[in-house]
Amino acid sequence: MSWIDLVGLPLLIRIFLVVLFPFSAMDKIFNWEGALKQANSSFLPGGPVLLVLGMSLELLGPACILAGWHDRLAAFLLGLYCVATALLYHNFWAYPDFWTRGDSAARAHFWDFLKNFCVAGGMLLLAFGTQLAPARAVLTHPLSSTPVYTPAGTAPALPPGDTP
Repeated sequence: MSWIDLVGLPLLIRIFLVVLFPFSAMDKIFNWEGALKQANSSFLPGGPVLLVLGMSLELLGPACILAGWHDRLAAFLLGLYCVATALLYHNFWAYPDFWTRGDSAARAHFWDFLKNFCVAGGMLLLAFGTQLAPARAVLTHPLSSTPVYTPAGTAPALPPGDTP
Protein backbone atom coordinates (compact mmCIF):
# COMPACT_ATOMS: atom_id res chain seq x y z
CA MET A 1 0.00 0.00 0.00
CA SER A 2 1.19 3.48 -0.74
CA TRP A 3 1.57 6.51 1.53
CA ILE A 4 -1.65 7.94 0.10
CA ASP A 5 -3.59 4.83 1.22
CA LEU A 6 -1.94 4.56 4.62
CA VAL A 7 -1.69 8.22 5.66
CA GLY A 8 -2.87 10.77 3.10
CA LEU A 9 -6.47 9.77 2.44
CA PRO A 10 -7.31 8.69 5.99
CA LEU A 11 -5.97 12.00 7.36
CA LEU A 12 -7.79 14.05 4.72
CA ILE A 13 -11.05 12.20 5.40
CA ARG A 14 -10.67 12.79 9.13
CA ILE A 15 -9.94 16.49 8.59
CA PHE A 16 -13.07 16.82 6.45
CA LEU A 17 -15.18 15.09 9.11
CA VAL A 18 -13.99 17.16 12.08
CA VAL A 19 -13.21 20.59 10.61
CA LEU A 20 -16.48 22.16 11.72
CA PHE A 21 -16.17 21.27 15.41
CA PRO A 22 -13.32 23.62 16.44
CA PHE A 23 -15.00 26.48 14.57
CA SER A 24 -18.26 25.69 16.35
CA ALA A 25 -16.45 25.83 19.70
CA MET A 26 -14.84 29.16 18.79
CA ASP A 27 -18.24 30.52 17.79
CA LYS A 28 -19.59 29.54 21.20
CA ILE A 29 -16.64 31.25 22.89
CA PHE A 30 -17.00 34.49 20.92
CA ASN A 31 -20.81 34.43 21.04
CA TRP A 32 -21.22 33.15 24.59
CA GLU A 33 -24.56 34.89 25.23
CA GLY A 34 -26.18 33.47 22.10
CA ALA A 35 -24.75 30.01 22.74
CA LEU A 36 -25.95 30.13 26.36
CA LYS A 37 -29.42 31.15 25.21
CA GLN A 38 -29.53 28.10 22.92
CA ALA A 39 -28.12 25.81 25.64
CA ASN A 40 -30.86 26.98 28.00
CA SER A 41 -33.59 26.47 25.38
CA SER A 42 -34.00 22.74 25.99
CA PHE A 43 -35.54 21.01 28.99
CA LEU A 44 -32.07 20.10 30.33
CA PRO A 45 -30.85 22.13 33.30
CA GLY A 46 -27.36 23.60 33.62
CA GLY A 47 -26.91 25.51 30.38
CA PRO A 48 -23.44 26.88 31.22
CA VAL A 49 -22.15 23.44 32.22
CA LEU A 50 -23.61 21.86 29.08
CA LEU A 51 -22.03 24.59 27.00
CA VAL A 52 -18.57 24.11 28.49
CA LEU A 53 -18.84 20.32 28.12
CA GLY A 54 -19.94 20.71 24.49
CA MET A 55 -17.12 23.12 23.69
CA SER A 56 -14.60 20.80 25.35
CA LEU A 57 -15.80 17.88 23.24
CA GLU A 58 -15.75 20.04 20.10
CA LEU A 59 -12.10 20.93 20.78
CA LEU A 60 -10.71 17.70 22.23
CA GLY A 61 -12.63 15.21 20.07
CA PRO A 62 -11.22 16.38 16.73
CA ALA A 63 -7.71 16.57 18.21
CA CYS A 64 -8.00 12.94 19.34
CA ILE A 65 -9.35 11.86 15.96
CA LEU A 66 -6.60 13.63 14.02
CA ALA A 67 -3.87 12.37 16.35
CA GLY A 68 -5.26 8.82 16.34
CA TRP A 69 -5.41 8.80 20.15
CA HIS A 70 -8.60 7.19 21.45
CA ASP A 71 -10.09 8.18 18.11
CA ARG A 72 -12.90 5.63 18.16
CA LEU A 73 -14.13 6.84 21.53
CA ALA A 74 -13.83 10.47 20.42
CA ALA A 75 -15.74 9.74 17.19
CA PHE A 76 -18.43 7.83 19.09
CA LEU A 77 -18.88 10.68 21.59
CA LEU A 78 -18.99 13.29 18.81
CA GLY A 79 -21.59 11.17 17.00
CA LEU A 80 -23.75 11.01 20.12
CA TYR A 81 -23.23 14.75 20.64
CA CYS A 82 -24.47 15.45 17.11
CA VAL A 83 -27.60 13.33 17.61
CA ALA A 84 -28.30 14.90 21.00
CA THR A 85 -27.88 18.47 19.74
CA ALA A 86 -30.09 17.72 16.73
CA LEU A 87 -32.89 16.40 18.90
CA LEU A 88 -32.56 18.99 21.68
CA TYR A 89 -31.80 22.19 19.79
CA HIS A 90 -33.01 21.74 16.21
CA ASN A 91 -36.59 20.62 16.85
CA PHE A 92 -37.92 21.84 13.51
CA TRP A 93 -41.27 20.16 14.19
CA ALA A 94 -42.01 22.72 16.93
CA TYR A 95 -42.16 25.64 14.48
CA PRO A 96 -45.37 26.35 12.55
CA ASP A 97 -43.69 27.99 9.55
CA PHE A 98 -42.17 24.96 7.80
CA TRP A 99 -44.27 25.39 4.63
CA THR A 100 -44.22 29.20 4.66
CA ARG A 101 -42.67 30.89 1.65
CA GLY A 102 -39.49 32.83 2.26
CA ASP A 103 -37.51 32.58 5.46
CA SER A 104 -38.60 29.83 7.82
CA ALA A 105 -37.20 29.03 11.25
CA ALA A 106 -38.51 25.49 10.90
CA ARG A 107 -36.63 24.86 7.64
CA ALA A 108 -33.44 26.39 9.06
CA HIS A 109 -33.65 23.98 11.99
CA PHE A 110 -34.58 21.12 9.65
CA TRP A 111 -31.36 21.53 7.64
CA ASP A 112 -29.28 21.79 10.83
CA PHE A 113 -31.08 18.71 12.16
CA LEU A 114 -30.20 16.72 9.03
CA LYS A 115 -26.62 18.06 8.99
CA ASN A 116 -26.13 16.86 12.55
CA PHE A 117 -27.34 13.37 11.63
CA CYS A 118 -25.07 13.29 8.58
CA VAL A 119 -22.05 14.25 10.67
CA ALA A 120 -23.10 11.68 13.29
CA GLY A 121 -23.06 9.05 10.55
CA GLY A 122 -19.53 10.02 9.60
CA MET A 123 -18.43 9.88 13.23
CA LEU A 124 -20.01 6.46 13.69
CA LEU A 125 -18.22 5.22 10.56
CA LEU A 126 -14.96 6.30 12.17
CA ALA A 127 -15.91 4.52 15.37
CA PHE A 128 -17.32 1.31 13.86
CA GLY A 129 -16.42 1.37 10.17
CA THR A 130 -14.31 -1.03 8.22
CA GLN A 131 -10.95 -0.31 6.66
CA LEU A 132 -10.64 2.03 3.70
CA ALA A 133 -10.40 0.66 0.20
CA PRO A 134 -7.10 1.38 -1.53
CA ALA A 135 -7.26 4.57 -3.61
CA ARG A 136 -6.25 2.64 -6.73
CA ALA A 137 -9.16 0.22 -6.29
CA VAL A 138 -11.60 3.13 -6.15
CA LEU A 139 -10.02 4.97 -9.07
CA THR A 140 -9.69 1.97 -11.37
CA HIS A 141 -13.13 0.55 -10.56
CA PRO A 142 -15.28 3.61 -9.75
CA LEU A 143 -18.59 1.85 -10.41
CA SER A 144 -17.94 -1.01 -7.99
CA SER A 145 -19.82 -1.09 -4.70
CA THR A 146 -19.03 -2.10 -1.17
CA PRO A 147 -21.54 -4.46 0.40
CA VAL A 148 -23.55 -2.64 3.03
CA TYR A 149 -22.81 -5.24 5.68
CA THR A 150 -19.08 -5.75 5.09
CA PRO A 151 -17.53 -7.69 7.98
CA ALA A 152 -15.45 -5.55 10.32
CA GLY A 153 -11.78 -5.43 9.45
CA THR A 154 -12.28 -6.04 5.74
CA ALA A 155 -12.32 -3.60 2.91
CA PRO A 156 -12.93 -3.74 -0.80
CA ALA A 157 -9.65 -4.55 -2.47
CA LEU A 158 -8.32 -4.64 -5.95
CA PRO A 159 -9.90 -7.36 -8.09
CA PRO A 160 -7.86 -10.55 -8.49
CA GLY A 161 -5.04 -10.01 -10.94
CA ASP A 162 -4.69 -6.26 -10.27
CA THR A 163 -1.55 -5.27 -8.40
CA PRO A 164 -1.08 -2.12 -6.32
